[in-house]
Amino acid sequence: MPKDYSRTQRVADQIQKDLAQLIQREIKDPRLGMVTISYVKIAKDLGYADVYVTVMAMGGKDEATAVKESLKVLNNASGFLRGQLSRQIKLRVMPHLRFHFDESVDRGRRLNDLIIQVNRDDSSRSDSDSEDGE
Repeated sequence: MPKDYSRTQRVADQIQKDLAQLIQREIKDPRLGMVTISYVKIAKDLGYADVYVTVMAMGGKDEATAVKESLKVLNNASGFLRGQLSRQIKLRVMPHLRFHFDESVDRGRRLNDLIIQVNRDDSSRSDSDSEDGE
């Protein structure tokens, strides 16, 4: 029976916590927007870590440009961030960091907008049906 909270999950949680602080304090690139680390998934052999981030556009940029530039900055700084993490977290092998944009937040926002729209359409239909029936 597998454990509920495996070692790789504990390592992923620690990397997420420490990486968020490192990005906030150490990366001073002006192209980097407001980055939030939403999830870290680590391979079982600790060879690599997929880091999923969300980006809030700053400085009048559109969201697509901000995401593209922020991912470029983070992937370029991944070696530096990996070195800093290896000083904080004592592991025999520190995973290589790969940054990805987390689309689940946008997908959730789109689904929420669709649900609101359907509810509005449904309520307007029920209002027009009740007026026709009177």
